[in-house]
Amino acid sequence: MSVFADLHVHTTNSDGAMELDEVPSTARAADVSVVAVTDHDRLHPDLPTPVTSIEGVTLVHGIELRVEAPNGQHVDLLGYGVYPTPDLADELERLQADRVERGRAIIDCVEDRLGIDLDLESREGLGRPHIARAIDDHPDTEYDFGGAFADLIGTEKPCYVARDVPSFDRGVELLSEASGLVGLAHPYRYDDPSAALELTAELDAVERYYPYGREVDSRPIERAIADHGLVPTGGSDAHDDELGQAGLSKAEYRHFRSAVTL
Repeated sequence: MSVFADLHVHTTNSDGAMELDEVPSTARAADVSVVAVTDHDRLHPDLPTPVTSIEGVTLVHGIELRVEAPNGQHVDLLGYGVYPTPDLADELERLQADRVERGRAIIDCVEDRLGIDLDLESREGLGRPHIARAIDDHPDTEYDFGGAFADLIGTEKPCYVARDVPSFDRGVELLSEASGLVGLAHPYRYDDPSAALELTAELDAVERYYPYGREVDSRPIERAIADHGLVPTGGSDAHDDELGQAGLSKAEYRHFRSAVTL
């Protein structure tokens, strides 16, 4: 399927590799007409409106917010067409402060464990991919990017530090007040996809198209869409400059856009 709209893209505002001003040219090179900027737990300061056009490419201001479901599983919500409310701004400020502390703790652990200096300062927007890249780039380590996660900073690994995240109900409340559409990201990336999909009864949308790198059974997603009247979304979850790996066709984007209440 030709991708018209890639609705899941990260920038350097969180843990992506692209600056915002690089997104339009990168999108055009991939023949993508619409990009949703969905940085982790952070709104992009240079996207002042829910939807805008830059250099002929439509940019949807979005966010990817991690929350804790009632069963304890962490899942990611995607908010589209965001215009920040004071409550959302306050919560994101709190989450970014936690990210700074968490990043500092992970960096300190890695440096102590490996006996190196990563030359990396913790900051707002810092994520584990930044730390993994620094480990990979360091001349005195044996770990590449994937190995850094597998052996050092992945979940339950020696230098892993958990994040403070809002509850599912609180996340839905905040995003519903500030966004035109709220959906569940990548259902098959969670340990319990069935439980994650049950949450869509409280949402507007679900990420139907996603590059999992493996075959998945799309029928449970299709059933959730039918049962709850969900809007299908899709995106590449790009943390680099490879856009258009997944997303919506032009007709599907029209349906999405008509559902985003601004």
